[in-house]
Amino acid sequence: MLAAIDHVQLAAPPGSEDALRAYYAGVLGMTEIPKPPVLAARGGCWFQAGSVQLHLGMEEDFRPAKKAHPGLRVTGIEAFAARLEALGAPVTWDDNLPGHRRCYSEDPVGNRLEFLEPVG
Repeated sequence: MLAAIDHVQLAAPPGSEDALRAYYAGVLGMTEIPKPPVLAARGGCWFQAGSVQLHLGMEEDFRPAKKAHPGLRVTGIEAFAARLEALGAPVTWDDNLPGHRRCYSEDPVGNRLEFLEPVG
């Protein structure tokens, strides 16, 4: 029986770790967590905020998915989106999910991210 999502893995091009750190730690405010040494040798980086973990793995023939994405619940979405924009991240609002306020953004390598907050 499934109990929870442990983490979400996203791909990125080799050598993009510094840009990913700037975005996931600097813009989103996540904390980088250490990878086990055997996995760290492959490159990439892992991040955590509360119980949410995002793992960024290097993929030689990387192409960002345009539809697939993690949906990340936030609090204070208006202020969160304003922070993203102030730090240079694109924000696109979408009002098509009843009971939620949500927007999309992209990380520096083009991975789509959804941020949403229940309303009411």
